[in-house]
This record gives sequence, C-alpha cells and structure tokens, in this order.
Amino acid sequence: MPEIVANSVLPASRQPITLTTSDGLRLVGELATPLDRAPLGTIVCLHPLPTAAGMMDSHVLRKAAWRLPALAGLAVLRFNTRGTTSAAGTSEGQYDDARGEGLDLAAALSYASASGLPDPWLLGWSFGTDVALKHGNVDPVQGAVLLSPALRFSTVADLDGWAASGRPLVAVVPELDDYLRPDEARERFARVPQAEVVAVPGARHLWVGEKYVRIALGEVVRHVAPAAYPLATWTDGPMERWSDL
Repeated sequence: MPEIVANSVLPASRQPITLTTSDGLRLVGELATPLDRAPLGTIVCLHPLPTAAGMMDSHVLRKAAWRLPALAGLAVLRFNTRGTTSAAGTSEGQYDDARGEGLDLAAALSYASASGLPDPWLLGWSFGTDVALKHGNVDPVQGAVLLSPALRFSTVADLDGWAASGRPLVAVVPELDDYLRPDEARERFARVPQAEVVAVPGARHLWVGEKYVRIALGEVVRHVAPAAYPLATWTDGPMERWSDL
C-alpha cells in the first residue's frame, strides 16, 4: 500500500466557501467533507499569526483537510481570518490582535451550524490557539485542540472560563517550542482541571517534518474521532500528490 507522505491528498469533497461576519466582512475559506458518508464530526481550523505568514494553508491545517475526511470521517473547515491571504484569496478587513478575529470564528461556527455539520471542535495553531481560547468557549463547540499554544493574547479569565465550562481542552506542546514549552504549559493550564497537556519530544513550534505532523493530527483524531485512532499512515485507495508549482 502507498504511504501517506507530506504532499498526499486523499479523496474528499472540497468546496470554496465564503463566510460573512457580523461586522460585514467577507472571509475566504474551504470546506472538505468525506466523499462516502456523512461527517462524524467537524474540525474548525484557526491558523497561525497572519503577520508572520500564517493562513488557512499553513501546512498542518492543509494536511488536516487533505487527510482527515478520508481517514477519520471528519469535516474540515478552514478559512483566512480578517486581512489574511492565501492561494484561495484574501479575506476582507485587517488583522486585529485576536479581537475582531472572534467575529471571524463566530461566522465559521454559524456556517457550520447552518450547513448541518456535527459536533464542531476547534483546531488552533499558535495565534489560532489564542483565538480559540478567547472566543471559542461557546456553543456548539465541543472542545479544542491547541497546537503550539503561545498564550500571547489569552488571559487568566479566558482559561478560567474554559475551566468553568468543562469543555475538553488539549494543549499539544512541542518540547522545543519558541514560546511555551511543556513544563510551563502544565503550570499555565493547571487552572483548567480538564485540560490535557501533551508534550511532543523533539518537536518545534512550526511542526516541520512528517513525523510531527502525524503526531499533531493524531492528537486531533484521538479526541474528536477516537475510533479512527491511531491515524493510518498508508492507504489502499486513490491518492494524489499536491504540487505548489
């Protein structure tokens, strides 16, 4: 069977979407859903810092959309927050230090609900973890997986809100992260009793390397679609190879 590698694209229904925020901005995005069944759950992706090239196509999130519909039966909704550009286009508005981005997340959750997408979980990465912590502790969110949480914009009050809600919170922390490493993460998230801190030896903030991408996506699946865990690394079905050229 062929191995799933960095540029492997597995079958899914993929469609461009437009989100409209409550303050009137149009955001570009994509929804990927399983081809052969209704989704078992939904991942709403929140990308890294757009002022440092973060976007909906940041590699871990793009690979989530390439793999998780086929391997785990999940819908994957990605979008560019306000003022962010990717190959799909540029979302209207301007970057807002994790404030206005809360309206962007609300628009994504409204779209998911209107589309009948079940049981949304948030998948935040770096800056996206702050957006999740500040604005994602709302219905119908089931929980959040945080890759490389920096806790740059999030406050103690945000963490206490998650603690009170009881919603699952999973912090997946690289051993060699530039901003928050596992020991400090355990201290910071200790105020959220249901939070789980997963330390990843050898990993860095940007999750470069297929080994680390598999670990990151595996943690998503372990919590959101546990029947599909551990995530397959081989496929006997169709598979394409993506090229940015």
